[in-house]
Amino acid sequence: MRLPVGRREAFLSVPVNAPANEIYKTAKLWFLTRRFVYTSATPRMPKLKWWLDYVRMKNMNRKLWRVFAGLCALAMSAVWTGPARAQMSEVKEKPPMYSYVGFWNIPRAQWGEMAKANAADQKILDKAIANGTIVGYGNDVNLVHQPDGETHDDWWSAMSMAGVLNVLDQFYKSGASTTPVLVSATKHWDSIFVSRHYNWHSGSWKDAYTHGSYYKLKPDAPNDAVETLSKNLIVPLMEKLLAEGTIHEYEVDTEAIHTETPGTFWIFYISANAEGLDKVNAALREALKANPLGGPAFGSMVDFTAHRDYLARTNATYK
Repeated sequence: MRLPVGRREAFLSVPVNAPANEIYKTAKLWFLTRRFVYTSATPRMPKLKWWLDYVRMKNMNRKLWRVFAGLCALAMSAVWTGPARAQMSEVKEKPPMYSYVGFWNIPRAQWGEMAKANAADQKILDKAIANGTIVGYGNDVNLVHQPDGETHDDWWSAMSMAGVLNVLDQFYKSGASTTPVLVSATKHWDSIFVSRHYNWHSGSWKDAYTHGSYYKLKPDAPNDAVETLSKNLIVPLMEKLLAEGTIHEYEVDTEAIHTETPGTFWIFYISANAEGLDKVNAALREALKANPLGGPAFGSMVDFTAHRDYLARTNATYK
C-alpha cells in the first residue's frame, strides 16, 4: 500500500514522543485513507495498534505520575499545615527578595586578609541597611571544601534588583573590589538569586552556621513545583524552627540571572549554632514520619542525582 509522498513524509516526521492526538490523527490519515494501494511492504494494523497503545500508555503514565505528585502535595498540605492553621496563616508568596553573592577561592595564606577586607566592607553595608537600600548582608567561610569550589563568599539582599546593584556599584567606585586579597583569588564568580519564600529575625550574628541545599527539578515537574514544595513542605517546617529560635533566617532561592540550567533551586537557612543543625535534621525526620507522603511528593518533582549541600560559618546582619 503506497501513500502519496507528502502524506508519507508527514507521518514519518511525527516524533514518537509527540502528543497522542497528533500521532492518532496522522496515523489515521496514513492507514485509513482509501486513496492508497496495499503492498507486501505495508505495516500491518496490529503492529500499528501495538505502537499506538504503547505511546498512549507512556503518555498516560506520565500524566498519572503528575497526578500522583499533585495528590501527594495535597495530602502533604492537609497533614502538615492543617493542624497549624490556628497558629499560622496560609503560606503565601512574598514580594521578591534579591540577593547578590560573590564567590571567591582565596589562598589559605590570605584568609586573615579576607577577614580584614570583610570588616572594611561593613561601613558601606551598614549605611545601605540603615537607609533601606538592603535588608540584610553577611559573609561566609566554607567549611566543606571542594577542588573547584569557593572558600569564601560575601552577599547582601534587597527588595529590588536596583537595591543589590546600587550597593555593588558603591563597592566598584570605592575600590573595594580590587583589594590585594581579592586580586589573589584563584577563582571568582557571582550569582544573583531571587526568593519569594523567606523570613528572618532582626539582628546580627557572628560565627553562626549556614546550611544550603541545591536541587534540580525533573524535566516533567509542574511549572509551580518550587512554589508547591515551598508552601506545603519547606515554609511550614522553617517557620516552626524560626519561631523556636533554632534558626535565624531561611530562604528558598531560584536564579534571577540564570548562570546555571533552569529548573534549579536552593534552600538556605542560618542556624544559631552547631546544635541547631542537629535540631533541623531531627525536625525534618519527625515531619516526614508525621506525613509519609511528604518524601514521595518531593521525590516526584526533584532529580536527586544533582543534589548537593553547602555548609559555612557565617557573620550576618538583618534589618
